[in-house]
Amino acid sequence: MEALTPSASDLADPRAARAWQAAQDFEAMALAQFFTPMFATIDTSTGLFGGGAGEAAMQPFLVEAIGKKMAASGGIGLAMPVWRQMLNMQESQS
Repeated sequence: MEALTPSASDLADPRAARAWQAAQDFEAMALAQFFTPMFATIDTSTGLFGGGAGEAAMQPFLVEAIGKKMAASGGIGLAMPVWRQMLNMQESQS
């Protein structure tokens, strides 16, 4: 099975480390997009905070934070192939 994160030696190159951060950011954004419809179906009117405009306004921040935390914890494995492709594209341009 393939690792979900690159090794420390792979990230020693600053360009590879920046590409890894971009790949993780991409995965976090993709996860947030996956969760958005799920959170839209939750009836918040019966919840602890009672729903309302304030809760609706803060929900995108919650979804984004969940996506970032999941991506930082290994995510669904999307960041690694994106990172590899980014490195391949950088190498082909040099």
